[in-house]
Amino acid sequence: MSTMTAPEVTTRVWNIDPTHSSAQFKVKHMMISNVKGEFTAITGSLKHDSENVANSYIEASIHAGTINTRDAQRDAHLKSPDFFHVEKHPTLAFKSTRISKKAEGELAVTGDLTIRGVTRPVTFVVEGPSAPAKDPWGNTRMGLSASTRINRKDFDLTWNAALETGGILVGDEVTITLDVEFIRA
Repeated sequence: MSTMTAPEVTTRVWNIDPTHSSAQFKVKHMMISNVKGEFTAITGSLKHDSENVANSYIEASIHAGTINTRDAQRDAHLKSPDFFHVEKHPTLAFKSTRISKKAEGELAVTGDLTIRGVTRPVTFVVEGPSAPAKDPWGNTRMGLSASTRINRKDFDLTWNAALETGGILVGDEVTITLDVEFIRA
């Protein structure tokens, strides 16, 4: 009599751990230096197929009102209709459409990024995910880092001011960096 073993599960659901995840950005200020900021509330989930990454899927949501650039006046302006208009558009969202392996430990994650009600395709370069590991409380965790560059004008973030010396106050190119830790559901 032969015994059958259960097939190995290769697809699992992982939830973003918001207390161990961050969404940061940087943009040129006055064409001379970068201003950095972050959003402090990120949620979402990953359906991860460890055997075939192309079958994986991720979606994430960021509460726009949690923006923090370490300057209350600037944060208030960024929440206003000039920029994120958080009363009308309270969240930024990402839903993957394609995930592919670029190199060992590196993925390309393409999907729809929605900011200020405008959705555009973007591709994140992803380091990871890391190998799953148990935490001291019995949860299984893994993490990844992702980055992309966008033109803020593509998302109707068009406010700017001309400088006396020429140039503009806020650069158009924005670098987005995510460091995300997941807990297996």
